[in-house]
Amino acid sequence: MARRHLTETPKRPLQYAAVPYRRTAGGETEVLLLTSRETRRWVIPKGWPIRGKKPHDSAAREAREEAGIVGRTGREAIGTYRYDKRLKSGEATRCKVEVFPLAVTGQRKRWPEKGQRTLRWFTLPEAARAVQEPGLRKLLRRLDLLLPDTADSEA
Repeated sequence: MARRHLTETPKRPLQYAAVPYRRTAGGETEVLLLTSRETRRWVIPKGWPIRGKKPHDSAAREAREEAGIVGRTGREAIGTYRYDKRLKSGEATRCKVEVFPLAVTGQRKRWPEKGQRTLRWFTLPEAARAVQEPGLRKLLRRLDLLLPDTADSEA
């Protein structure tokens, strides 16, 4: 099998992601991770920009479609990371992902990708160990310091 190389592009592709989180009764922060459909790796909901939508709205929509999650999404990204995205052509390209906090208030009974992914709540140390992308791991380790005040969040 031929070895595939990353696609060289002058402008790196950009995706938007939500990091769904909640606070336990004891005040500990937990994040919801889900498995990717193809590789079954633990990831956060993410996707391509949606025409006509602001970045944080695109991130919130991905969370609804991939995990049925709804909540208050921060308008400002709390960080970025990069990962190798496998394209339909079989090639891979390096993507930059802007991450927006999503304070979870509920989950729908039905959503487009229900049954296609496994969902699980993790403590921050557990989540950081579960994900493969080093930049996402670093962001999860620092998440409590990055989260906005509830006054900065939008429904």
